[in-house]
Formats: sequence, C-alpha cells, structure tokens
Amino acid sequence: MGPPVERASELVQMPLAASGTATLALISCSIWLDSLTVPAYCAILSAALLLIPPLKGIAFGEKKSYVQSEDPAEASAEAERNFSFGSLVDSVGSVPIVLYRSVQLLDVLALLVLSVIGPLHYSTPYRPIVGPFSFIDIVQVALYIYLSILGGISLLASTRVNVRAFVHLSSILAIAWGVYLYRDVWPLATVDLSPQDEAEGFLLWAKLALLTLSGVIIPLNSPRKYIPLDPKDPLEPHPEQTASLLSLLIYLYMEPTIWLAWRLPRLTFDMLSPLPDYDHLKNLVGRTFPRLDPMRSKSRQHIALQFVRVFWVEVCNLAAMSITAVVAAFAAPISINQLLKYLESGREEAHIRPWFWIALFFSGKVFKDLSDLWFLYYESRLSIRIQAVITELVFEHALRVRMEADTSDSVTATPSSVSTEAVTSDNASHDGPEGDGSLEGEESNAGDAPDSATASSSTAVPPSTTSSIKGKGKEKSSSESGSTAPPAATPAPSEMPESKTGASEHLIGRINNLVSSDLSNLEYVGTFAVFISVESPFQVILCMVFLYQILGWSALVGLATMLITLPLPGYVTKHIQGSQREKMKRTDARVQTVTEMMNVIRMIKLFGWEPRVSAQLDKKREEELVWVRKNKLLSLSINLCNYMLPILIMLTTFFTYASATVIMKEKLTASRVFSAMSVFDMLRIDLHASFFFIPQLIQAKVSLERIAEFLRNTELIDKYDKAEESGNTEIFATDVPEERKGVIGIRHASFTWSKEALPSQTPGGTRKRAFVLHIDDEVIFQRGKINLIVGPTGAGKTSLLMALLGEMHYIPAGPDSFVSLPREGGIAYAAQESWVQNETIRNNILFGAPYDEVRYKKVLHQCALERDLSLFDAGDQTEVGEKGITLSGGQKARITLARAVYSYAEILLLDDILAALDVHTSKWIVEKCIKGELLQGRTIILVTHNVALASPVADFVVDMGSDGRILSQGTLESALERDSKLLKEIKEEQKEFEKAEDEVDSEKPEDATARQNAGKLVVAEEVEEGHVGWSALSLYLANMSKRPVLFWLIYMSGHIVRHFISNFQTWYLGYWAAQYETHPPEEVSVGHYLTIYTALVAAGMAAAAFCVFYYVFGSVRAARIVHKELVTSVLGTTLRWLDKTPTARIITRCTVDIQTLDTRFARTAELLVEVSIFMLLKMLAVVLFSPIFIIPAAMVAIAGGLCGHVFMRAQLSVKREMSNYKAPVLSHFGAAVGGITSVRAYGAEEAFKAEAYSRIDRYSRVAVTHENLNRWLSARIDFIGTLFATSLALYLTYAARLSASDAGFSLNMAAAFSGVIFQAIRVFNDFEISGNSLERIQQYLLIEQEPKPTPEGVPPAYWPASGHLEVDKLSARYSPEGPKVLHDVTFEVASGERVGIVGRTGSGKSSLTLALLRCILTEGHVRYDGLETEKINLDALRSNITIIPQVPELLSGTLRQNLDPFSEHDDAVLNDALRSAGLFNLQDENDQSRITLDTEIAGGGANLSVGQRQILALARAIVRRSKLLILDEATSAIDYETDSIIQTSLRTELGKDVTLLTVAHRLQTIMDADKIMVLDAGRIVEFGKPSELLKNETGMLRALVDESGDREKLYEMAMGASSS
Repeated sequence: MGPPVERASELVQMPLAASGTATLALISCSIWLDSLTVPAYCAILSAALLLIPPLKGIAFGEKKSYVQSEDPAEASAEAERNFSFGSLVDSVGSVPIVLYRSVQLLDVLALLVLSVIGPLHYSTPYRPIVGPFSFIDIVQVALYIYLSILGGISLLASTRVNVRAFVHLSSILAIAWGVYLYRDVWPLATVDLSPQDEAEGFLLWAKLALLTLSGVIIPLNSPRKYIPLDPKDPLEPHPEQTASLLSLLIYLYMEPTIWLAWRLPRLTFDMLSPLPDYDHLKNLVGRTFPRLDPMRSKSRQHIALQFVRVFWVEVCNLAAMSITAVVAAFAAPISINQLLKYLESGREEAHIRPWFWIALFFSGKVFKDLSDLWFLYYESRLSIRIQAVITELVFEHALRVRMEADTSDSVTATPSSVSTEAVTSDNASHDGPEGDGSLEGEESNAGDAPDSATASSSTAVPPSTTSSIKGKGKEKSSSESGSTAPPAATPAPSEMPESKTGASEHLIGRINNLVSSDLSNLEYVGTFAVFISVESPFQVILCMVFLYQILGWSALVGLATMLITLPLPGYVTKHIQGSQREKMKRTDARVQTVTEMMNVIRMIKLFGWEPRVSAQLDKKREEELVWVRKNKLLSLSINLCNYMLPILIMLTTFFTYASATVIMKEKLTASRVFSAMSVFDMLRIDLHASFFFIPQLIQAKVSLERIAEFLRNTELIDKYDKAEESGNTEIFATDVPEERKGVIGIRHASFTWSKEALPSQTPGGTRKRAFVLHIDDEVIFQRGKINLIVGPTGAGKTSLLMALLGEMHYIPAGPDSFVSLPREGGIAYAAQESWVQNETIRNNILFGAPYDEVRYKKVLHQCALERDLSLFDAGDQTEVGEKGITLSGGQKARITLARAVYSYAEILLLDDILAALDVHTSKWIVEKCIKGELLQGRTIILVTHNVALASPVADFVVDMGSDGRILSQGTLESALERDSKLLKEIKEEQKEFEKAEDEVDSEKPEDATARQNAGKLVVAEEVEEGHVGWSALSLYLANMSKRPVLFWLIYMSGHIVRHFISNFQTWYLGYWAAQYETHPPEEVSVGHYLTIYTALVAAGMAAAAFCVFYYVFGSVRAARIVHKELVTSVLGTTLRWLDKTPTARIITRCTVDIQTLDTRFARTAELLVEVSIFMLLKMLAVVLFSPIFIIPAAMVAIAGGLCGHVFMRAQLSVKREMSNYKAPVLSHFGAAVGGITSVRAYGAEEAFKAEAYSRIDRYSRVAVTHENLNRWLSARIDFIGTLFATSLALYLTYAARLSASDAGFSLNMAAAFSGVIFQAIRVFNDFEISGNSLERIQQYLLIEQEPKPTPEGVPPAYWPASGHLEVDKLSARYSPEGPKVLHDVTFEVASGERVGIVGRTGSGKSSLTLALLRCILTEGHVRYDGLETEKINLDALRSNITIIPQVPELLSGTLRQNLDPFSEHDDAVLNDALRSAGLFNLQDENDQSRITLDTEIAGGGANLSVGQRQILALARAIVRRSKLLILDEATSAIDYETDSIIQTSLRTELGKDVTLLTVAHRLQTIMDADKIMVLDAGRIVEFGKPSELLKNETGMLRALVDESGDREKLYEMAMGASSS
C-alpha cells in the first residue's frame, strides 16, 4: 500500500471546516495520486492516441473518414452491407474473434454496472461528492463507460480501427487488473498488510474475476485477423499471423504440424505452413534494398550499421528481450535467498509469506523462459531475413558484375562459361561446424593466380605448356567424350586481364564463398552482437550488485579476481585458432587428394594402384588427425578455464567473506551460499558465452566487410557503371547515329576486360600485358546473313562478341565512335564452354519460351539431338544435373546451340560451337542447322576455327590478327590472301576430314558417355528413414578401442565420478555454511573447509580432464578406422558400381561426412553421455534428500522424453526438407553466375531474379518451420522443468523438515536438472542428425567388392617374363544377371606381337580389354606369361598390364608426379620415356614454354591437347615397363603430326618382348599389325595376318577396307606388313 493511499484513507475521515482550504488541497492532491486513477490516466492517453489522427485529418482538410476502411475494396464492401452478422464477421475476422470480443464487451458492461452499484452497497473510504459517489467512484464509472465504447468499436468499426480499439481496451483492462492485484492481492502475501478494498466484500472479487477474464484471459486467447502487408496482394496467412497471443507465446499454433508429423511417416514441403508475408523476399527487398543496394544507395557507411538501421525493430526487440530475461533470471536467486532465510529462522513468519517467494520463483522462471523464447524467435527471423536479403543482394549484384578476372579467350572460357569448376562443392573442402577453412583459402589463394593453372582448370592455362597446340579445333574429342574442361591453347597473354589488386582473383569462387561460408558466419550475428553489447555487461553488473548486497565488499574481491584472470582464456583461444587453421590446411590437403583420387578412380583401378593410393590417403589422414587431436585438447584447456575461473572467483569471495566475519560481524549462511552459487553460475555461463561469441562476432564482421567489398568495389559492366557514375557521361557516349540505327557493329573504339586493364608496354612483360581489342576503323556485320569471325587462338574473336554484348569496357576513340547491337528483335547467345541449368533437357532448350512442338522437333533434328535423347530413359525430360553432369561435352554444346536456335531472337551470336563436336556432328550442324530453315533470314555471327567446314555457308568473314586487331573483312578469299596461317589451317583441317572418313567405329565418343550416364540420375541416393541404426553407430562407437565395452565403462565411470564430485562440492558448501548455525563464527575453521573444497574442485577438474583426454584418443582412433575402411571399400569396388554412382556422392562421403564425424558427431556423442549422467545424478541427489520426489522426477523424465520423441518425428522431416531446399538456392546462384553472359545476352535477368525469389522463399518457409519446432519443444520442456523445481520448493518449504543447507542443495540440484532437460533432447536430436553421416558411410562399406588380395595370389618375382597371352573360351558380362557381352573368345598372342582389334559399335572391343584386366565378370581361362590371371591378385595383375585409354586421365600436379606418382624412378628414366614417346619431337628445345618434368598439369590434363595427353600416357606406359600394353586409340582429335609420332614410338621404342593390343578406330592405324582380330557381337569372327584376312572376299575386314575411301593405301600397308 502506497503512502498516498494511506494518507487519503486517513484524511477523508477529517471534518471539513470552512477554514479547511489546505485540507481540501491535500485531499485533492492525494486523490490524483491514488492507484485507482492509473487506468483512468491510461484511458485519457488512449483516447488522445485514437483521436489525434482523425482530428489531424479534419484540420488538414482530408476527406477520408478515419473510421472508414483504409482499403478501397473494403470501403465499398462496407457501404453495401447492412450490419448483418456475416458482415460483422468479415470486418472483425472470424466467428471466434466476434465471440471473444462480445464476451469482453459484456464483461466491461458488467464492470460498469458493478462500479455504479458498488458505492450504493458499501461505505467508501473517500469523501462523497455526488450522492454516495466519491471522486474515485466517478472516475471508475467514466473509465468503464469509455471502455464500453471501445468494446463497441472493437466489434463494429472497420478492420484497422477495431484492431486498435481492441488493443487499447485490452491494455487498459490489464492495467486495471494489475492495479487490483497490487491493492488487494499483494497484501495477502504479507503478514501485516490487508487489502485496500476489502470493504467492497464479494464485489471486489467479482471485479477481479471479471478483470481477469476481460483483461487477461480473452486478450491472451482471442485469435487475430490476418491483415496483409500489401492489401493489393494478399497471401495465404501463416498460422502465427492469426494465432492468439497465448498461442504465439507458447507456439500452440505449431500443434497441427507436430501431430501431422506424428501420424505420417514424413512431412513434405506442401504440408508445412506457408511463409508469412513479411518474410517473403519481395517485401524484404522493398524494405531493405533502398539502403543496402549499391545501385540505390550511395552511402559508404559500414554495412553492419546499415543492417542495424534496416532491421532496427528486430534489434530493439532482441535487446529488450535480453534485458527482461536477465532481470527475470534474478527472481530465482532472490527467491532461494529468501526461502532459505525463512528455513534458517526456524520457519518463523517474516514480513512476506514464503508462498510469495515460491510464486516469484515460478513466475520469474516462466517469464525468463518466455523472454528467451521471444529472443530466439526474433533472432531466428532476423537470421533468416538477413540470409535471404544478402543472398538476393549478392545475386542481383553478380548479374551486374564484369567477370573480367575469369575471362580468357585463350582458353576458350567466355564469361558465361567460367562456372564449370568454381561453383561446384564437390572439389572443395567441405567445412563442418568448425570449418573456417573457406576464409583461409580465400586469403591464401588471393595472390598466386596469375601464373598458376591449377587455380581453376576451366579458366586459366599456364603459358609453359601449350606452345605446340595449333588451335581450338584440334581438341574436339576431349569435350565430346565427356570432359567439360576446355581444350588447351597457347595463352594469349593479351587476353588475360589483371584485377585491381594485380592478382587474378577467382571472382566466381569468391561470390560462391560469400553466399555459403560467409553467410553461415552471419547465422547468429544478432545473438552475438546483442549479447556482447547489451546482455553480458548488464548481467555482469546485476550479478555484482546482487553479490554485493548479500556478501558485502568481499564481492569486489571476486570482481578483481575475474578481471585479473580474464586474459587467460583469450590466450588459450588464440592458440585454438592457430591449431584450427593448421587443422583446416591438413583437411584441405586430404580433401584435395580424395577429389583427385575420385577424378581418376578408373585409372587407379586399371593400373592396380589401390594399395598405394590408400596408403597415401592414410598418411594425409594421419597428418589431419594429429591436428584434430591437438585442437580438441586445446578446447579442453579453454573448457577447464571456463569451469575453473567462476569457481576461483567464488572461492576468493567466500574466503574473504568467511575470513572477515569477525570484522564484518556476518555469518556465511546457507541462504547466502546457495543464492550466491546460482549467481556465480550465471556469471560462469556469461563468461563462457562471451569467450565463445567474441571470435564469432569478429568472424561475422569480417564476412560483412567481404560482402561490402564485393558490393561496393567490384567492377560492373558499363551499362551499370553508367548508372552509378552518371556524371561521367562522355566516356559512355555510345549513342548510335540515326543513319546507323539497326546496324550490328563497332566503329573507332577499343575494349578492355576491365577499366584498369589498359595497354602496357612493359619490356619483357608481354605475357602479363592486359589484352586490348582495337577496332581502328569499323566492322559492320551483315543483317540476315551468316557472318564468320576467324583468326588464330588468342586473337580476340570471343572478345569481339563480348564487346558487342557490352561485357567489355568500352573506350571510344572519337566523337563518331559507337557500339551497336540492336536488341529489339532479341539476342541469342551460345557460349563455347556450354552452359546448362540443372533442369530437364527440354527446359534448357526452351529457356522460358513457350513450347511449340513442331519448332521444337525441328530444333532437335537440326542440332543432332534425336539420337542422344533416345539413349536416355526419360528422353528430353531427363534432368541434366548440376553443371550438366549427365551430359557429355558435345551434348551440352548442342543443347546450348539448340537454345539459341529455338529462340525467336533475330540475332544469334555463336561462339565456336563446333569446337566440342567431332567431324561428323560438325558437318551435320553446318548442313542441317546453320543452313536450315529455322535460321533463314536471321543474323548469325559465328566464331569458329573450323574455317574449312563453315566457310562455304559464310556470307561475310572477319579475320582477326594476333594483336587484337582486324586483319580483313569481306569474303573468305580476301581473308586468305592476307593470312597465310589461316590458309595452312584450312588445308590441315581438310586432311583431318578425310582421315575421319576412315573411322571404322561410327559411334561418337559421346555416345558411350551418354549411354553410360543416361541412368545416373535414376540411381537415387540412399535415404534412411527413422532413427539411426545400431549397426551404423557401432561403426564408430565400437572402434574407439580394441575393447569397446571396457572403454565405455571406464569413460562413463569417469563422468560419474566427475559429476558426483561436482554435486558433492555443492553439498559441501552448504555443509560449511551450516556450521555457522551451530557454532560461533570464530570456531569455524575457514582454512579447513576451504582446503577440502579446493581439493574437491581440483579432483573434479582432474576427472573432467581425464574424461575428455580419454575420449579424444578414442574418437581419433575411431575416425582413423572409419576413414580407412571407407577408402578401402571405395577403392575396392567394381567399375560397374563406379559407373552408376555419381562421383560427387562418393566425394561427399569422403569429405563432408568424414568432417561431420570428426567434429559434430564426436562432440554430440560426448555431450550425450555427459548430459545423461549429469541429469541422472542431479535427479538422484534430489531423490536422496526427498525420496517422495522419485515419482515427480520420473514423470518429468517421461514427459520430456515424450515431447522429445514427438518433436523428433517432425524435426527430422523438416531437417531433410531444409537440405533439399537449400541446395537449389545455391545451384541456381551458381548456374546463373556461371552463365552470366548468356543470361545478360538473352535479357533473362528478371526471370532469374524471379526464380531466385521463389527458391529463397521456399527455403525460408522450411527454415521458419524448423526454428518454430525448436521453440515449441523449448517452451514445453522449460515449463515442465519449472513445474518440477517449483513443486520441490513448495514441498521443502511446507512439507519437508530439512535443514536450510540441505534444502538449498536440493533446490540447486532441481534447478540444474530442470535447466538441462531441453539441452539433453537437443543433443540427442543433434546426435541423430549427425549420426546420419555414419549411415551414409556405412552404405558405402556394403557396396559390391572385387576379390581381395590373398597370399596365394602373389605371383613369382620373375613374372611376367614375357608378354605371351593365351585366352581360352573367355566369356564376360557386366553384372551377374546381365547378358553376356563376350562369347567363348579364344585366341593366342605371342610375346612381342602387335595385334589390332576392330569391329563396329557394340562388337565387344572395350569389353575384351576390361575382361583381360578382370574389371568385369568373366568365365573361361586367361593365361598371361603362363599364369592363370584368375588366380593372381588383382593389384599384381593390373600393375603388370598397362592400358592407354582413348582420353587418358592425368593428375593435377607436375608432369613428374603424373609419370611417377609414387616416386620410384629418377628424372633420367622419366626424360628417356618422354623422348621415347615422341614428346621432344613436337617441341623446340629452345622454347621457354616447352613441356618439362616440372610443368604443372591441370586436373584431368585440361591444359593439354588430347594428343599431348596420349603422348604422356604412352610415356607413363614406357616407365611402367609392362610386358602387355593395351592402346585404345584416339579418334580424329589428334592431328597428323602427333598421330604419326605416337605410331612410330609404338613401333620402335617398345621392347621386342612387349605385346601390343590396339583397339582401332581407324583402319590405317592397324593395317600394318602382325595380326588383326575382328569382333562382332562379342565373338571373334576373324583373326590372323591382315594380308591373309584381306584374301577372304566375304570377310568382315575386307568389307570394312573396301568401304573405306583409302582402300588402296590400306591394301598396300597390309601387304608391306606381311612381307616384313
């Protein structure tokens, strides 16, 4: 009861005299301060807030009525309605809302009646003014009249007005309810106060009941009407937008989703609640982009401050929730302090009754839990919104960026093509929860790109390896046979631009990093920032104030201790960061090796290298695990610091307080000890969180700065630069003169790949000189005709197209300069490095255009895609996969072309579309497509090297010189007159066309790839449902020791000892405090008790250290074994399994899943054991002192388990959906950025933005549900724990007869138990999810395996002494149930013989080579140098046979590492092999860029021509010195010079006892062989000397020779071979 009220109640009894003016003044003053007037003041404020807007409108002459609907549609509806019940429901929202508000209005009317009749039935303590009514009574009546009016408005007014009225009404009623609680319920909690309004009798409690219903229950339970953010575009509301306040607070609206998940096996995306409209990206963009988008805002303010300004509402809510949670958290220590004081006093009644402190304990914990829930609600929404906004911000900005750093004509990587490697996650280190490696990688690779090819095989070629290559056209089959790497070429120094920093930074990799690793660093940035800036300082201050209140100045000693010890964790943290960096380096090295291994897995198996590669990987893994172990032990140090420091602070505080009791005249009581302990625990958690959050916050700051750097300092294409720098107009004077409108061309201009990349004349530095395209006069292409752009590699042909498209920086040479590419009729562009989206083949071709079946079929026919589609089970509905994984290079090229042809664009820009195709397909494209009806009358600008093929259809030819200038333009003849090199190239190409006509095997290399890949997407990835199985878990848990049962017994015993000591420490503090109850302070030996307590702390720390130390070594052992088993299993599987399993999946198992095992699973398994034992011992401690509580404790455990079980059913489904919907966001991003030139050329930016909106919204929808599920569980578990602790407090206070110290100990244990239930369920959930990685690994341990090596299978040391081969009735099949592909094949080859194998497509040539190496299932007998190959270990057999595949696989690294990967030979042997293979005949020794042993080879040999790769594979075979050599000859991709050198080397350089089997695609290669084998349908139909076989007029060989265009020469070769 406040003093004004007491004085008023006294003063009203004074007589009112004529001279009592002062008394009247005092009375009136007291009345105005009466607590009952507080709701009236609030009503006056409410009325003002409601009336100001309409009054303001009237004052300013606004005609619109405030009480009418603000929505025109709603207003018209209002005008038509006649206040029917239906119209009432429409206005208010729903029938339940109408009913709730009606009941509330009746309640208010009832309160009005009670306020009128009340003064008539009881005597008021106030002086009556009107009849029996005092001033306060009149105020009450007026208040309820106003509230009745608000109640009517809340039912009858328009939507926006009735919502405001309802909020005001409910708020004032709640305040009135609070006032009555203060006046009439609070005194009941005290011993000496009584209710102020008790004179009202039953009317008081009727009022209180009505206020409780109308001011608390109805506002909490009334649903809300959905008011769309944009009335013109209402969306389906999320349940949280219509849920009641109570439902929002405790997530009741999630119940339907939870129970739906319980009933169904799994939730699907469509079953989830829709995304709230305020979280839709279009609304977020409208809210944030005006401040964040650099094209709209010129502010250079730090981006973090810009985000705070944009999301200031969310940030303020976070800060408010933090403060309220901290304040509410102190309810527990205050309550414990007061309850224990009550118990210490022998249960003597104090001023405040104990039930009040129990109620405070309960309500404080509930309020804290609700504050935490809402903090997490706002934090998760802020995180989801920031992720969505940044993803879209970076995406839209990327659509404006000039991709200069990744563009080089020399390597055929147009800006649209640079994505092939940069955006894949398959060949980069996958960071797990600890991963910060991406940031490291970004920094370490920033400066080494200009001279390195390995940075990205698709975008950079080292100058030193490509001098002998003649041009793009020479490397056709590398792409055609499935490799997406660009062909090698001499790098045009000119065309490699320099970035602003002088380093060619990988822009696409950087962009991909921004939206993956950098974005993940910002996931909890709201928590980090608010905790460090608001919550932590506020909590520390309150902790110290509380401790000072109960422990006096000794708390300051504790504060000093805290400040002195603060640097220690920082020191350890610094070392942890260093070890984490080292660990990530080792992880990156292992991941790189795994990726490399999987990229050449077929070569490894064919060469029998599995044991050696496995040993290499084991070594890399061991190096990584050393740092994993070190990192975990350092983490132990920081955890011990966090454990020790608060205890040290507590010890110094208690020691000071206990030692100073003689001076301070105070005792160390249980109430002080246990309340102080709970505050010290808060301090411990605060310190622990601070040391964890500060590095995270710094990392988030770095990531934000990297995003800002990209947004503000990345060079844009001129179109957007012009918008940004509108003042600099003269340089963008691209206006085309009126008379030149509609022309396609350029006049008087230069172009560079970036603004800074201007011409350089550095002596001797031409290689790094920035490329400049010069148009000295003008080049105008012919409309409606076919225009060719030709010239040597690096001349700038692609750059000319890029200049027309606006991708290069335009530098006008004079006032008449212009660039013109009319876009009114549409532009279509086909990049040379083909670009496809992760869509169906049809959607890739349509590219958003409407489907026209007739036109579509014509496009398929003209682009030679009909046969390819027939090979796919799903036809044109086949998904091409990420980066077109299911397509060969040639197929991707033709789909890219088909997209351009299908479009209705008037102008087509085609960049060397023939480079990736073989000769036959190229001819088809020229004849059927370029000359076809669909391209008639359209303007075609075609960049090509296949001049001989394309020139007959050309109307206009532009010939470019090597310096970026135009040599000639006009007819082909005029170009040939001026360019002798061009003439020579045409003649060579014509020879190649003739050579291609002699191919026996009509199958294009891509056909095999297509057939092989056709089903790849059909093989769905294995997904386990339900809980993780024990067999998967035992893979890790049972490998932690040779005796796993003993290991786990010791480990769990360690935790039991540790937590028992921890509990005993708490009890011992209470025991120490209890001594002051029975002994004088001077008799209590502080030193004795402090020594024992310190010993207990030390013992606890030792036990904790032992547990972690013991577990670390066990987990490292298990991680080593699991990795080894996985690698062994993958290396030991069959080629058939490898063919049907995408490489990316295998790499993911070896990288992401292993990373999860090392970090997340190991940590959650450890936490699960620790938390389970912690809970069990806390519960036992409670039951020990209060045995009756075994039943409530069991009920709490069961209730928690049930909630967790229900939660897990929903959460696992939603987690799976999150993974499914996160990947499409990144893949769309990667595909769009990778094909940015194509996107801009087609003008498809808006379509791509719309798709990005859709995908981001779908992910946000799942993410919102995921976060809400966590909050649903948290609300229930926290409440269960609070109920348990509160009921224990009630029992200890009123039923038990325990001492204060024992009661404090029990309460402490109960609070700890209830506080950790939610954590236990979350840990178990995380354990299940991370355990999924173990299941995925286990799946790959159960795959089909080849026979393992045995001691009996080791051949004699001398074997093989010769290449003698005997095959007897050999049959083979690819699978046990599959058909035979070889039928009883029998032949014999003498040592040293050269045998050619020919046959049409499908005859079994490749199957025979695989059968000899036992790569497929075989029957029959094969003897190699007298030994049965069936009885020889596979690694021994394959390491003694060498196969040179058609397109050999090479490792990234030096040439030396490729020839001798296991360092078994010296350089002299390797150089001899290169010389023997013919490499030195292809290059000049004085050429600085010749290939040497130190030359870096890009992954897959991407920077070498196919011919060079064949030569290196031959050299590798020579180094291996195998007695049996199998050559799968390459096709027309190899030029004559290289081909003749290889054939000569095969004849002369191999040993006389080396047997050579050649699978021939061209007859002239094998017509001089000793013998020829002709296969047909898996059977040998002819075998013998070529001269003899040709005598058989009905023979197949003769038929093949007679069909050839080179018949005479082939006969001559055969006869020459037989005579020799």
